[in-house]
Amino acid sequence: MKIIIVHASAGSGHMKAAEALRDYFISTHPGIDVRLVDILDKTNIPFKAVYSKGYNILVTCFPWLWSFFFCLTAAPGLRALVRFLAFPFDFLNTFRFRYYLTGENPDAVISTHFLSSRMVSFLKKHRRIDSVLVTVVTDFGVHPFWVQAHTDTYIAASEHSRDELAALGVNGSRIQVFGIPTAQKFYRAIDKKTAREKHGIPSAEFSVLLITGSFGIGPLERIAEFLSPDVQVLAVCARNHRLYRRLIARGLANVRVFGFVDFVEDLMAASDLIITKPGGLTVSETLSMDLPPLFICAIYGQETANARFVAGERAGMVIARISGIRGIVSDFKNHPEKLQAFKQNIARIKKPFASRDVCEYILKLCSTRK
Repeated sequence: MKIIIVHASAGSGHMKAAEALRDYFISTHPGIDVRLVDILDKTNIPFKAVYSKGYNILVTCFPWLWSFFFCLTAAPGLRALVRFLAFPFDFLNTFRFRYYLTGENPDAVISTHFLSSRMVSFLKKHRRIDSVLVTVVTDFGVHPFWVQAHTDTYIAASEHSRDELAALGVNGSRIQVFGIPTAQKFYRAIDKKTAREKHGIPSAEFSVLLITGSFGIGPLERIAEFLSPDVQVLAVCARNHRLYRRLIARGLANVRVFGFVDFVEDLMAASDLIITKPGGLTVSETLSMDLPPLFICAIYGQETANARFVAGERAGMVIARISGIRGIVSDFKNHPEKLQAFKQNIARIKKPFASRDVCEYILKLCSTRK
C-alpha cells in the first residue's frame, strides 16, 4: 500500500499535522510505503515564494491585509468568481506536482492544505489517478477553499467544524470528526514536577507559558512585565532574537527566557496556563496537554474562528486588552476551582487520538476499495 501525505510550507500547522500522520504510520505500520511531500517543492520558485514567504510576511507585518483576503475569498457572493480566477494560476504552477502524483498513483492521498486538495481533486475528476483523497482541515473554522468536489472524506477538528463543512454543502457521510492530528509527544503523560525539575522551574510557583509561534510576534515583553510580580513566566521567544536579547538584558524577576525550543511539551506540562496565538495546531497541542489557553493577537480569519470555538466551550479565553491580562491570570491563580473547571471542559472537547483515528480510518477505507 502506498500513501502520500501532502502539505504546503505556508505556516507550520499544515506541515506539523502531516508529520504527525507520517510518524504514526511509520511507528505502527512499518510495511506501508508512506511519503511526505511539500506541494510547494514541486512548483516553481516564484510560486513557492508567493505562497510561503508571502504568507509569512502578511501574517507578521500586514495581518490586516491577510484578514482582508480571507474575508474576500470566503464571501458567499464571491466564492465562485474567486475559484474561477484562482484555479488557472494554481493549475499552471503545479504541473510538476500533478505529474509526480499521476506517476505514483498512490492508494491514498492525505492532504493537509487546500491547494493540494484542489489539485488532487482535479486529477480524480479527469481520471488521472484513482486514489482516495482525504482532506484534513487544520483549523476549527472552515474556509470554503477546503471544499473540493472529489474529496472522499474530510477530517474535521470538532463537531462545530463538521457543521461548518455541512453548511458549505458537504454531505455528512463524507465527514469524520477525529480532530487535528498532533505529534504523539503531546499525548504522553508528563509529570508536572518532573518537567519543572528538568528545566529548573520552581515547583511552588504558579507558572504561565508565553509563546506565540516560531516568529515570537506580539507584545510578549509587555505581558512578561505585567505578570512577573505575581507569577512565574516562561517566555519563549523562538526565532525572535531581538526579543530574546531584550528580555535577557532586562532580567525581570520570575521570568525564564527561552529562545527556540524543541521541548515545548515539557514547558506545557510545567505550566498552569498558556498565553498564545490561536493557530489550529497550537490549539490542538494545548488541549492535548490539558492546558487552558488565553489567546492574544488572533489574526482575523482562521485564528479568530479557533479562538471563538475554544472560548465558546469555556475551555479557554480571548484576551481583548493586554492591560487586563494581569488581573485575569491572578484570578486563575487565586481560584484553582476555576482553573479546574476549564480543564474539565478541555477534557470534554479534546481529540487526543486524532493521528491514530485518521490513519486507521484511511487504512480501512483503502482496504474496502480493493
